Amino acid sequence: MILIDSNVLLDVVSKDATWFEWSYSMIEDALNHDEMCINPIIYAEVSIRFSSPQEFDDAFPADDFRRQPIPYSAAFLAGKAHSAYRRKGGPRASTLPDFFIGAHALVAGFRLMTRDAKRYRTYFPTVELISP
Repeated sequence: MILIDSNVLLDVVSKDATWFEWSYSMIEDALNHDEMCINPIIYAEVSIRFSSPQEFDDAFPADDFRRQPIPYSAAFLAGKAHSAYRRKGGPRASTLPDFFIGAHALVAGFRLMTRDAKRYRTYFPTVELISP
C-alpha cells in the first residue's frame, strides 16, 4: 500500500509547473501496479482545492485512493517526532501534518509517495519513500 502525501495530490490538482509531470506519472503508475491510500490529514490538506466533498471524491475516488484512519500509535509517534524536531530548532510553521503522515506510514507499513523526502528520511528513516 502506498500512502500519497498531500504535495503529490496538490501538484496534480494545481497542475504545478514544476512537479505536475512527476506527480501525475507516479500516481498513474501506482494506479496500475499498487494500492494507494490517503488519511484524514491528507484529505484535509488537499480539500482546500475543492468546493465540496463530492468534488474531492470525483477527483480522487475512494476505490483508487482508499481512506485509511490514523492509528493512535501513529499519532503518538507523530507527537514524539514533532517534539524532537522542535528541540532541534525546527520552526513551528505547519509541520505537524507531515509528522502524522510519516508516522502513519511507519506504523501501517505503507510506502510513502512524496516529493518532500528530507523530513521523512530524518524522522522516519525506515519508511520506504517514493520520491524524486
